[in-house]
Amino acid sequence: MATSHPIAVPDRRRAVLALTIGAALTTITLTGVAMWLSYEALHDLATGHHLTGARAWAWPATLDSFVIVGELLVLRASLLRRLDWLAMALVAAGSAGSIVLNVVSVGAEVDTTTQVVAAIPPLAALLAFTALMRQIYRALTTGRTGPPRPRDAAPAPADAPLTAVTAPVLPPRPTEPPALPPAYSDPRCTVIRPLYDGGRRPGTGTMRAALTAAGYFGPDGRPLSDGTIRGTLRAEVELLEPVLATYPAEQQLRAA
Repeated sequence: MATSHPIAVPDRRRAVLALTIGAALTTITLTGVAMWLSYEALHDLATGHHLTGARAWAWPATLDSFVIVGELLVLRASLLRRLDWLAMALVAAGSAGSIVLNVVSVGAEVDTTTQVVAAIPPLAALLAFTALMRQIYRALTTGRTGPPRPRDAAPAPADAPLTAVTAPVLPPRPTEPPALPPAYSDPRCTVIRPLYDGGRRPGTGTMRAALTAAGYFGPDGRPLSDGTIRGTLRAEVELLEPVLATYPAEQQLRAA
């Protein structure tokens, strides 16, 4: 059994373009022939109603102009992906007037076939133009750019960058255990150390207030002396973490 091969996308587009151009040329030719046939009938009608010479030749153009202007405006609206109801009304009015007057021009005493023959040229031009504009409008409003997407593919987000690259998912790295605080020989150092967290070297008054709030006093029940605070406690903290001794003094920050 023969296997059918789908038409490639570029070949299909060229085929659609060729068919569209062919339909457009045929519609233009049909419109020209219909206007020529209608023009003769309308000219005879004008001659029979007191228009002679150049006026009889110019009068049919006033009706055909509605059709021409309306068709150009409909084409413009299609290129802009819009619907122009006024342009459609012009085409409809001009075509309807041409159909009616073509039938009137042959007279009421003729048979129905003659009247149908008179109505066919403008009616055929109207239908052909309507079909062509419908195809052009649908092609402009539903056309897609780029290669077709598989049906089961999920649509890309509207705000996703065109060149976005998805980063590979890496397994989580094991977290390092938190550093243990230094082992002070004097437990009162644990009160002094947090005072460095603000990026400053605490003064004696700040350290004394923290120690007093933590319940540390001297042997006589009074607050600890300056020598104990600076020479023993703060000295041990900075001995185990020498970088703390380089912090700006608390008094310097306050002065700044």
